[in-house]
Amino acid sequence: MNKYDVIVIGGGPSGLMASIAAAEQGAAVALLDKGDKLGRKLGISGGGRCNVTNAKEIDELITYIPGGGRFLHSAFSLFSNRDIIAFFEGLGIALKEEDNGRMFPVSDKAKTVVNALIGKARSLGVELLVHHPVQEIIYAEGRVQGVKLSSGTIFKAPAVVVATGGKSVPHTGSTGDGYPWAEAAGHTITELYPTETPIVSKEPFITSRELQGLSLRDVQLSLIDPKGKTVIAHQGDMIFTHFGLSGPIALRCSGFIRGVKKKHNVSQVTMSIDLFPNKKAGSLEQDLRQLAAAEPKKALKNVFKGTIPERMLPLLFERAGLPGETTYEHLPKEAWLAWIQQLKNFTLQASGTRPFEEAFVTGGGVHLKEINPKTMGSKLMQGLYFCGEVLDVHGYTGGYNITAAFATGYTAGHHAGKRE
Repeated sequence: MNKYDVIVIGGGPSGLMASIAAAEQGAAVALLDKGDKLGRKLGISGGGRCNVTNAKEIDELITYIPGGGRFLHSAFSLFSNRDIIAFFEGLGIALKEEDNGRMFPVSDKAKTVVNALIGKARSLGVELLVHHPVQEIIYAEGRVQGVKLSSGTIFKAPAVVVATGGKSVPHTGSTGDGYPWAEAAGHTITELYPTETPIVSKEPFITSRELQGLSLRDVQLSLIDPKGKTVIAHQGDMIFTHFGLSGPIALRCSGFIRGVKKKHNVSQVTMSIDLFPNKKAGSLEQDLRQLAAAEPKKALKNVFKGTIPERMLPLLFERAGLPGETTYEHLPKEAWLAWIQQLKNFTLQASGTRPFEEAFVTGGGVHLKEINPKTMGSKLMQGLYFCGEVLDVHGYTGGYNITAAFATGYTAGHHAGKRE
């Protein structure tokens, strides 16, 4: 019989951190993973460079975790982004800060981070077991007894930490294994959906691929509900694809589409692109008028080639009812103002998002009201802990999700190891 103080299921960032934190409390720990190697998702994060955390102040960082961010206050008080930085630097991994607070290893290799976590766990005596798929968690008399593997082997422990991830990037092993185990303990699983994923649109200009591959820099993308209210807006970069929109700001808006569709019972949601978010319409109109007036005999489509994305010009002119061949000398006032409006409010209908296979993060998960935020322990089953993406917590890309994973993992492991 295999007997431990703590069993951690899942060898991703939250699981590895949980095993380390539990072992630091002097617990005998086994980490079980169904795959052939640990840290697979971690190894491809940050484009293979592994964005280990974000250096923003905690209150601001939480605003970048729109799904359950406030629930993390207690976890961050025990193990914050500053503690994550100190943890890796203490393992000899030099970190560097890049744009928007993102922290990367100086080596620019995710493998550096994965190996450091595995090495730290081993040094603390954690038994790391791959090819060990868990079939079920054993419960009896209101508490955890251990786990049963697919092979039938029983591993006994008074504490089990579920760190199985969500359903995003399933080829790394995140296939939603933890949800049925949580339900078996009486937990509620909130609706699961892909987030931080590209947006799908059936607009004619999308399906015809006329803008496919066009990148827009420093624009604003907004999601508008049927009542005309802006639900979310992000400024930055995006790209048109053959199916819709992708890029940083599209990914950040994607998680809100499902909610608007559900709340208002609609099949499509309006999105708006502001090509000049740092200029008011009046100021923009004056600037572009001056450009056109400087070359009054030149066609507008040629005047604005270097100012506005050239591939968008025909569509913008068409929507405004302003022929691109028009010159400043023959400028129709209403169509001109309609064209300025298109630059500030280029709308399209989004029908949904790409599936879990293309999502960076899973929305939904184990209901947070059923979890003690100070320990990550279940309020329903003694000795059961949850951490990472299996929880109903999700943030934007940029080091926020991994920060939540490390913080909840450390908190769960720390308290499981103390047998709280």
